[in-house]
Amino acid sequence: MTDHRSGVTEEELHAYVDGELPADRREAVAAWLADHPEQAAIVSAWRAQAEAIRARFGSVADEPVPARLAIDRVMRNGGVSRRMVAAIAGAAAIVAFIIGGGAGWMARGASVMPRNAGAFTADALEAHKLYVVEVRHPVEVPGDERAHMTQWLTKRLGYQQRIPDLGVIGLKLVGARLLPGPDGAAAFYMYEDANGDRYTLYSSRVRIGDTALRFHGGKNSAAFYWVDNGVGYAVSGPDDRDKLERITRQIYEQIEPNGPRKS
Repeated sequence: MTDHRSGVTEEELHAYVDGELPADRREAVAAWLADHPEQAAIVSAWRAQAEAIRARFGSVADEPVPARLAIDRVMRNGGVSRRMVAAIAGAAAIVAFIIGGGAGWMARGASVMPRNAGAFTADALEAHKLYVVEVRHPVEVPGDERAHMTQWLTKRLGYQQRIPDLGVIGLKLVGARLLPGPDGAAAFYMYEDANGDRYTLYSSRVRIGDTALRFHGGKNSAAFYWVDNGVGYAVSGPDDRDKLERITRQIYEQIEPNGPRKS
């Protein structure tokens, strides 16, 4: 899976999933995925499976080795053969492979699978952290081109975009980007307040059922998210839950006219 024009290789896609690409290359790969929705869906499936593997087996790394399996002790007792040593070493390598970056490689043959809301929100927070620190290129389309932005992203995502106006709460639309989402392209909108704090809205199609408005806390940043009619939304910003909730409600009420549903 290689794009000869941009030089994006399958190895880079796995490194992208494992978080091992340099920041400048991550942006190039993210842009490439936004233009290749089928590959973006596959990459999302790889990431979901890697997360599931780590959640299931990650604790193994912290468990002490049983005394009966300690290689030095077994060898001192003369109860080991070369074949046994090789088998024990091989088992250790497999555990390390599963827990480490190899989890992404294990998922390379996985088919596209449904993603949960937690994984969707993690994608939104990752995009938020990547772009809110940008000074010169935080967005692709500036906020004063709202009409063009709406038309462009509606066409690319395949459903009508409603870009919230948050001026009433002191937030100015910086602009928007097109990013890869869990099941195709994602719209990414950025807002900024008078203090320079930035908030983002991430939206894409998702293969999970409807979910009410929920909160996801993180280190230095947090998000509120919900899913409605196969479309997921995540509002991310600094880890100030009260302020983030006020902003989210303004966005929710403009996107969902019936108002938010509490979980």
